[in-house]
Amino acid sequence: MKAFINGIGAVSPQETLSKDQFLEHIERMDLPFLQILKPDYKEYINPKILRRMSKIVRMSIVAAQTALFDAGISVPEATITATGMGPQTDTEKFLGSVLNNDESFLNPTAFIQSTHNTMGAQIALLSGNNNYNLTYAQKSFSFENALLDALMLLQEEEVSNVLLGGIDEITQESWAISTKTGKYKASPVSNLEILKDNQRGALAGEGATFLVLENNESESTYAKIEGVKSLFNQSKGFNIFHAIETFLLDQDLALNDIDLVLMGYNGDNLNDKVYSELEENLFTNNQIGYYKHITGEYDTAVSFALWLAAKIIKTGVVPHTIRKGGITRSGIKNILIYNHSRNIHHSLILISKA
Repeated sequence: MKAFINGIGAVSPQETLSKDQFLEHIERMDLPFLQILKPDYKEYINPKILRRMSKIVRMSIVAAQTALFDAGISVPEATITATGMGPQTDTEKFLGSVLNNDESFLNPTAFIQSTHNTMGAQIALLSGNNNYNLTYAQKSFSFENALLDALMLLQEEEVSNVLLGGIDEITQESWAISTKTGKYKASPVSNLEILKDNQRGALAGEGATFLVLENNESESTYAKIEGVKSLFNQSKGFNIFHAIETFLLDQDLALNDIDLVLMGYNGDNLNDKVYSELEENLFTNNQIGYYKHITGEYDTAVSFALWLAAKIIKTGVVPHTIRKGGITRSGIKNILIYNHSRNIHHSLILISKA
């Protein structure tokens, strides 16, 4: 299953909407969790309806419109969104009203806007789009499953283009709950020093990333998706080293053919140990990059990695701000994205120069 990335758009804690710069500089943020750098929403959304939209819907619309404009498409033939937690702000509002009103006289608006498909529905409503529209919500596998659906639709020629997005938000309450389980760091840490921090958990974050996938190459093409694979570590016989080598062999590639490996280092020592072992024992001759110091950790953060990889291939530039180590290469042709969640859910995405 293959597809061309012909448009991209990302709203993140850093400046990623502008085409004038490509992560030449990353702002230092000493915070408990990272939140998006708010765009000027009025440039993208009618002010009359803007005030009724929650943050997650706003940032989704901006990222989606940016990707569609980039690809020269007004109405996509399919819209597929992925989110691990959905609109957390509206979920908290609804649950708060349930408690405060003793389960009586509840306003249904917050409940309607708390469903995971809210973002995809709002994107469709704004453009009057009645085409295929589906949302995937499988925690840390959400975006990978959405990507697989998009690739299958294109392969079976049911559509010629797909708007694909990964979206998640962070709130004070959800962050506080997740620190109790050790998922996120409990104290502020600099995003530029997450690899040196010894606190339990990852640096939490949020973002909205959209891509336009098509069957055919165009003038706006960034890169080509060659393959995607999800792996569930449920047995003692699971070996991520072997899984990666097998995945590359299926694409007729060897380890040395990979010019850049983007890995999901997030500042959690237990989580990052998997990446460091691969870096030291498998990817010894590859350039290594990371990206969660830009976005923070969230269930669909791998969508930003795909945005980043596509941009690197098109520009031919690996920003110094995302380089971690390894052997520096020029002429980037193949990028492997590897991400895992708690050494249970693993995913591989391979993209190449079109």
